[in-house]
Amino acid sequence: MTTDSHIPAPPASICLLRLSALGDVTHVLPLVHTLRRAWPGVGLTWIIGRGEHRLLEGLPGVEFIEYDKREGLAGMRALRRRLAGRRFDALLQLQVAARANLLSAFIPARRRIGYDRARSRDLHGLFINERIPARSGEHVLDAIGSFSEPLGLRQDHVEWQLPVPEDAHAWARAQWDDDGRRVLAISPCSSHALRNWRAERHAAVANHAIARGWRVVLCGGRSQLERDTADAIIAAMPQPPLDLVGKDTLKQLPALLARADLLMTPDSGPMHIANAMGTKVLGLHAASNAARSGPYSDRRYCVDRYDDAARRFLGKPASELRWGAKVEVEGAMDLVTVDDAVAAFERYAAGPRP
Repeated sequence: MTTDSHIPAPPASICLLRLSALGDVTHVLPLVHTLRRAWPGVGLTWIIGRGEHRLLEGLPGVEFIEYDKREGLAGMRALRRRLAGRRFDALLQLQVAARANLLSAFIPARRRIGYDRARSRDLHGLFINERIPARSGEHVLDAIGSFSEPLGLRQDHVEWQLPVPEDAHAWARAQWDDDGRRVLAISPCSSHALRNWRAERHAAVANHAIARGWRVVLCGGRSQLERDTADAIIAAMPQPPLDLVGKDTLKQLPALLARADLLMTPDSGPMHIANAMGTKVLGLHAASNAARSGPYSDRRYCVDRYDDAARRFLGKPASELRWGAKVEVEGAMDLVTVDDAVAAFERYAAGPRP
């Protein structure tokens, strides 16, 4: 962050617009802390999705306003009425999707800061009057952090401080006895189905971990896909894991992941929540680029077949793709083998125990 002697005068109010998804709103937390360290009294308002608000509710110093995308234009008009009489010094438009771009037009702000041209889409440039610095090859979290720069700051320290209440930690502690076994958590489903790995492959790695003396814990949400995937994993395991799929809340999930030694997951919200809680991640990447959207703090235990997927399905190496391009096609995640994941697991297991 900018040194105290060079911190510019604070704006009176800042609005952050980032509706979704769980992983991406987790990436916004370091920016919030950067702003609050520089300007402890600055008014921060965050326009956010409903589920994402449940994860972050209780974050100090932030006024949250929910927008439900199902409400469409009526919800946008309701937001404008709620903000009547207010005008933010700066709007940080952290999302370039068409819905977010249109929603931003209903937020009164003097400065409207958005992405550089290379990272803009869906007419993003029509809704902003300033842009962040143009940089290539950035992780999503660093790109979001650079929104502090037009305000005269610089994010050079990353912290998350997810607001997790003590009762959530107590719930997590009650789920299994601390008997000395290391814990592999598996969150098998992303919100993007083509990023998901086959259930039998998750089961093969889980069986390997159990044979090595680890406890395996399945976690996930309440969707039918997550329930069906968990059931398929369990059916392929001679020794059943602890099944917590659909049993936690968004406040309990970070506490649950914090109790694990290692989380295995595709590119997903739990990947980034686990990283924020200090848990190492065995990320499974082929459909998306680990360098852009993998676990921010440590990617040593990730499997990265993104370049292989780009060459096979798009006919060019990953280096020739637009930064952030996905290879979300049938078969891409099959390039991640069980041997790849077992080798990543063993890289972690061979290290010193925290």
